[in-house]
Amino acid sequence: MTTQSTVNKRYRFNDYLALVIPFIISTITTPLLGVVDTALVGHLPNPAFIAGIAVGAVIFNTIYWLFGFLRVSTTGFAAQALDDPLLLRSSLIRPLFIAIVLGILFIVFQQFIFGASMQIIKPNQEVRHYADIYFSILIWGAPFVLINYVLVGWLMGMSKIKAVLFLQVLINLLNIIMAVIFVWGFHWDIQGVAFATLSAQVICTLLGIGFIGRYLPQSQQKTDLKSILSWQSLKGVILVNTNLMIRTICLLVVTNHFISIGSSFSTEVLAANAVLFQIHYLMAYLFDGFANASSVFSGKAKGTQNMALYQQTLRWSLQACVICPVILIAIWFAFDTTIIRLLTNQNNIINLCLQYHYWLVIFPVVVAGGLIYYGVFSGISYTSSIRDSMILALLLWLIAQSIFVPIWGNNGLWFSYILFSLGRTLFLVIWINRSKQYLMR
Repeated sequence: MTTQSTVNKRYRFNDYLALVIPFIISTITTPLLGVVDTALVGHLPNPAFIAGIAVGAVIFNTIYWLFGFLRVSTTGFAAQALDDPLLLRSSLIRPLFIAIVLGILFIVFQQFIFGASMQIIKPNQEVRHYADIYFSILIWGAPFVLINYVLVGWLMGMSKIKAVLFLQVLINLLNIIMAVIFVWGFHWDIQGVAFATLSAQVICTLLGIGFIGRYLPQSQQKTDLKSILSWQSLKGVILVNTNLMIRTICLLVVTNHFISIGSSFSTEVLAANAVLFQIHYLMAYLFDGFANASSVFSGKAKGTQNMALYQQTLRWSLQACVICPVILIAIWFAFDTTIIRLLTNQNNIINLCLQYHYWLVIFPVVVAGGLIYYGVFSGISYTSSIRDSMILALLLWLIAQSIFVPIWGNNGLWFSYILFSLGRTLFLVIWINRSKQYLMR
């Protein structure tokens, strides 16, 4: 049962920031794996290596973004469960079951997934060859990645910050160390990059299972798996996750369309867009740190029917929408060339990146609300608004790119993506007042 101290506890902005900073470090690990891979092959002589990794990374970002709701929804459900041992166990077991099934299906249908991706992206034959090598190795990590999403999401909802931080920092350290050894030591090139990432994914998931055993609350009531995994019990979880999956499908349609259009220009433009997109991922995942913190506090508000806490969470989120873009823009202005050179040493690609780098100045300003309030709404499981706002933003993208890409080329492509990002924010914040009514249901 929920304890009285949990219901009456007062939270301050410092409590919010205490979650934000570790969550930023933890969530940024997902794009960092792709950044490390891009950086390592970016210093090899063949530009097709970068493009191959870029295409492979798009496929895995598609897969894992599509089912990234497993982490987000698990955080919300765990936060809402508060101190109830049975609810906490259920909030872990149900998404864990879904993750295992999905991971196995990815492996079974790997050839179909890769073939369909190639039909969408349409890279040249050399790029496709390297993308195939990267994909065929990393696909075996799919079950571990999805299980890790659930484990990390549950630990986030429980506010087990040190455990989350340890796991996410470790996966990056392992990936970097093994990738350097495999690529620069053994000269395995793309195979080395893929094997390093796969090994890090497996090791950290196994360690995460160990943490769960430590933090899972004991209960005198026997865990009834048949009841927990019944259709009636899973239906609510599936509905929340389905809305989030539709949201992610819309996002991935835009992302893959962006890459596909970019590949029609040239291999060099594709590689430059890939580098800038990796940096864009880093910015987006920084916002996810704030979104996850907002999700935890809005989930607690939902679990205790605490409107005052929810209002406070909305205020903290608004402050984050102002502060975070300012910090990101300052960093990008100060270190843009340095950051790009960390990812590639090929001058023609660097020059192309600098030609389009100003779009990443605008991006954090327009996307802040869409990403941070996404965490607020997912924390209270009000996911229909998230779904609807993303569908509207997708329609805006389809209209914008059809108009501006033929006129401005790659600049038109980036401008259309900026409009899409702005739509994600504008179309979501209109549901804030209605979310307050949803909280009290």
